[in-house]
Amino acid sequence: MRSAVSLALAALLALAGCASVPEDDGLLASTSIQRDLPREAGALIEVARFSQMRAGAPLPGDWLGWGLRSGKRPTEYRLVRGEPGTVLEARAEQAATGLYRRIRVDPHRQSLLEWSWRVDQLIAGANLNSAAREDSPARLVVSFYGDPQMLDFQQRTMLRLARAFAGEALPYAMLIYVWSNTIPVETALPSPQIERIRMIVVESGGANLGRWRQYRRNVVEDYRRAFGEHAGDIVAVGVMTDSDNTQQSARALYGDITLRAP
Repeated sequence: MRSAVSLALAALLALAGCASVPEDDGLLASTSIQRDLPREAGALIEVARFSQMRAGAPLPGDWLGWGLRSGKRPTEYRLVRGEPGTVLEARAEQAATGLYRRIRVDPHRQSLLEWSWRVDQLIAGANLNSAAREDSPARLVVSFYGDPQMLDFQQRTMLRLARAFAGEALPYAMLIYVWSNTIPVETALPSPQIERIRMIVVESGGANLGRWRQYRRNVVEDYRRAFGEHAGDIVAVGVMTDSDNTQQSARALYGDITLRAP
């Protein structure tokens, strides 16, 4: 039986026919960020300095929820005492929403993305290759600007469909660094739902559960490997812990996030 998403896509394609497409028409969240925000300057960009915040305090006002209008149960994010300072805790009970900060950075100047996280338990049955089981206890999400005119008709249609389901627009492209149950580290794979989202596995299996893990990635190289394109400006960085597809529970702790020059 065809899925609801497949049926909706078929309907959109049939209705669209050969109609012309406006230059943007609010399709991409990245367009307004690129227009409204100045580029960050300096060799070090502190995307998130959770360690300097107070445990129990409200989340910073420039950190926004994503997917809250999708109808999915929201993941709970809060500042808690960690190791050694304050960290961001994410708890998902059959939930799937993210938390992100709008920011404009030239990745060719500040190309090194650094962060840390800790996961104590894998999500039983999760499989990033399956739309029906695509959950992960920890994701670090980087969103990019790009020219809407570079998107083909089917990509535009899928992005409109995603906007309708999520209740808000997606950016031109997203790189998501993930923790997988079984997929080997360094595997780059497309999202089973949206072509303009590519996942890169940076941790796999249970060998490092319960430990803080530190990462450094060159986002320009990862973007080129994932999309075969030149990366535009970074327009948002966020996190997401989700367990809605498997109807399980998930918890992760996120440490500081920075972008720096090589």
